[in-house]
Order: sequence, then C-alpha cells, then structure tokens
Amino acid sequence: MKVQPIMTHMKQFRSELYQSFAYRADALMELIDALSSATTARSVVELSLEACFLRQYSSVYTAIDKFFQITDTSAAEEERRRQEQTLLELIARHIMPPEKQSYWLFGTDATPAPRKFARTLTDRGFVHQPNTLKGNKPVTIGHQYSILAHLPEKAQPGDPPWVVPLVARRITTQELESVVGAEHLAALLGDEELPWDGKLCVHVGDTRYSTPEYLSQAAQYEHLVTISRFRSNRTVYRQPAPVVGKRPAGRPPWYGERFSLKEPDTWHEPDEEVALPHTTRRERSYTIHIQYWHDLLMSGKKNCPMHSNPFNLVRICWLDEDGKPLFIRPLWLIACGKRRAELSLTQIQHAYHQRSDLEHFNRFGKQRLLMTRCQTPEVRREENWWQIVQLAYVQLYLARELAEGLPRPWERYLPKSEGAIASPSTVQREFSRIIRQLGTSAKAPKPRGNSPGRVNGSRLRPRVRSPVVKRG
Repeated sequence: MKVQPIMTHMKQFRSELYQSFAYRADALMELIDALSSATTARSVVELSLEACFLRQYSSVYTAIDKFFQITDTSAAEEERRRQEQTLLELIARHIMPPEKQSYWLFGTDATPAPRKFARTLTDRGFVHQPNTLKGNKPVTIGHQYSILAHLPEKAQPGDPPWVVPLVARRITTQELESVVGAEHLAALLGDEELPWDGKLCVHVGDTRYSTPEYLSQAAQYEHLVTISRFRSNRTVYRQPAPVVGKRPAGRPPWYGERFSLKEPDTWHEPDEEVALPHTTRRERSYTIHIQYWHDLLMSGKKNCPMHSNPFNLVRICWLDEDGKPLFIRPLWLIACGKRRAELSLTQIQHAYHQRSDLEHFNRFGKQRLLMTRCQTPEVRREENWWQIVQLAYVQLYLARELAEGLPRPWERYLPKSEGAIASPSTVQREFSRIIRQLGTSAKAPKPRGNSPGRVNGSRLRPRVRSPVVKRG
C-alpha cells in the first residue's frame, strides 16, 4: 500500500473520529494525539507536556470527563452500550478485509485494572493478576476489563503482534467474563452494517470461553466458529449409539461413552491426525503433532443445554527432535459452530496461536499507553479513559506503514523482521513526525480568562468509602 493512500485513509479516520465527539472535540483529539506520541509520560497529566497538546493540563481531565456524558441516569448502561457500538462501527469501516484467509479472526480477553488504594472507587473486587514471586497469591483489588479485538492476518510469520481493539468494557463484580464475552458477540455479529456480516467469523479465547454459558450463546450465530482452550481435566462424551430394533420407552439418551481428557484409555482413534514441522527463529526444529476428534458433546446446565451443540476436539503436542514432549501437558482446544468443518487443523492451530497477540496489546497498553494510570475516583471516567486508550492504539495501527523504523544504537543488533510493518513501540516513537504531516482537525485554544474558583469558605464533602466486593 502506497504512502499517499495511507495518509488519505488516516485523515478520513481522524475526521470521522473528530466529528463523533459531542463535547470537547478539540481537547479530545489533542489528548489522543498526545497519547499516541508520548514516549516519556509516566502519568496522565504529563500528556499535557506533549508538543501536540496546546491546552492547559486541566483540559486533560475535562476531555476525559466529557468523552461520554450521561443524559438519562435511568438508562446510563444503555447509553454506554450505544456509544460502544458507535465506536465499533467507526473502527470497522477502516479495517482491511483478509486477503489470504477465508475468515475474519477475532479474540476476547479479560485483563485486570489494579486499584487497591482507591478506597472511594465503587464496585472494586478481587481480580486475578499474575505475580512473579513464588508462593504469593495472584490476586489484587480493582476492576477487570474485557477487550474484544480483531486479529488481522499477517503477511510474514515474524510480523509484529498488531490487533485492532473494537470494544473495551468493564466487567462488573456481578458479571462473569463469559457472559460479557457473549454480549460482545451480540455487538459483533448482530449489526448488518459491519463488513463481516454474513461471512465466516472465527473467535478465539482461553478457558473462560469454553463454558456452557458462553458456547450456548455462541451457537446461535450461523457464521461463527468458536475456538477455545479446554482444561485438561474435563470430561466430554461421544455421540449416543444408534438404537437398533424397537425403541425403548422414555427419553432417548443424549450422551454416549465418556471421553476423559486425563484418561487416555477412554479415547478412541482420532478422526484426523497430522504432524507439522516448525522451525523457530533460533533455527531449532520441532514437530507439532495434532489429533482431531469430530462431533463430541459436553454436559450442559438447565438454562444452557449442550446436547444439541456438538464440537470438535483438538489435541496439540509439541515434540522435539527425539520425539519427546516439550511440555508436561498438551494443549486441548475445541472448535464449535455449524461451519467448523470449513477450518483445517492448521488453520485452527494458527488461529489460536494468534490469540497471544491480545496479551501483547494488554502489556503495551499498560506500559506505553498509560492504560491503568488514570487515578480517578469515578468509574465513569475510568471507563472513558480505557476507550480513549483504545482509540489511540487504533490510530497507531492505521499509521503502522507510515513509520520509519530507525533503530536506536543498542537496537541495531536485534533480529530484523522480514516484513515492512513497524511494531507498536516504533510507531509511537514516530507518531510525532506523522502527526505533523497529517495535520489535525482540532482548533487552536482561545484564552478565556481566569476561573473565579470556589467561593471563600466553601467546604467540599469527603468522598464516601466503598467496600471491596467479595463474590461468592
């Protein structure tokens, strides 16, 4: 893709984004540009020191507050969902359709937002957070966010792990990750205006999205195939044996013989089996051994039966040159959906392998885009900030082919990618130059005098302390 069409595409996206802001559009555009080009800011207020942010530091918080305004308190949740759908449609118009793949690839992941010292922040709970120290519990206090993203196809195997975040939603303490993931699917596949409507869509997720609550909702979509990781201690069932002769009284059986993943004696011969050679960047050779079982069943629940939703089971094992497993446990995956037979074993393996790009997005957002650095006592402003970070990352993604990868002195000896796509950190370093070429729709600030401030003698009420919610 040539530079001039990319510049035109970027200008169109920025123009549509500017027009979508109802309040403080100029300050919001400058804030997103400052966030996209900031490489040294350690807090949100330091974004006001960027060259592209022409306003005072107080405008940073005003822009965050005005990003989403509630007009009806009784329907605040519905208004937030409508805004998410509007942003999804805006971003989807600027996504390139897949050329090599025959399907659109999406992924969902949940990530924590630690706020253990924010005692006035409501709806905090105990969330999972990895801990590097052995023996410490991987738990913190704060919020949890669910990220729905498009995983674009890669031109080269070593291309950077780019994603296109479509929805960033907070998971309340009364919700499950799988339930919020099912709501993401409704927003993703329930809109006929989106470019992937009526086309094969593949959604990948971890073990959170292999539960009956999620899979029963995903089975409603005809053009969706769900690939989820499966726990190695689960038990599934084969199809029931056909009845020979006179049908016995009572309900016919729903499940056949058991298939326990941790008991190889209960397995039957796989329907498909393939061995794929793999060579790492360090020239080490491995073999990916994949086994495939068709049309298995899992036990459901009263409100989400699963006996009518068969799936395919995949077992992936990495072997070294001597044929010995590299890991203690193999990787188990399930492929659910009416069109699951259209995916080959290689496509299933590659699709789930690309799910790790979501982890790179979460890490980059927290380390370089200040995703968890907005220390506000209001939940609404925190949710606004996560959506602003989402838009800043989308802007970096659209500008990835405009960045010139000029390595620093200590980066000259790092392995170079075969493709011409720059990494997210490289684009962020180059975005100050890119924004000067693109220009901005934001108008220059006008001096408005000094604020009168608070009345002498006024006293603010202390904020109410909110308890930490402990879910049973």
